[in-house]
Amino acid sequence: MVLFAGVIMLVGGILEVFRGIMAIAEDDVFVTTPRYVFRFDLTSWGWIHLVIGVLIALVGFFVIKGAAWARIAGIFLVSLGLIGNFLDLPYYPLWSVVIIALDVFVIWALAVYRED
Repeated sequence: MVLFAGVIMLVGGILEVFRGIMAIAEDDVFVTTPRYVFRFDLTSWGWIHLVIGVLIALVGFFVIKGAAWARIAGIFLVSLGLIGNFLDLPYYPLWSVVIIALDVFVIWALAVYRED
């Protein structure tokens, strides 16, 4: 289960990096909402997703390698990614919901670790 969580973290982190690059380079892909509480522009959200995506992918690599510290760091970083996607929900709803569901599964898989 942890191996699968690591693979999902690696792939999900890379996809978050692409999403961040997309928001930085071409922010007219996203829906803009004039009355959103968190007043970051889409370029700021792009940088947030880019940094979190790189960190999640890096820690996902170490989860696959079997590092014990990576499980704890993975739970923390994936939780940050989940919160970031929740706050980003008005801009890209379908993608955010899918990533939130995957993040919940990854957190569960890392938290209930047992020796395979």
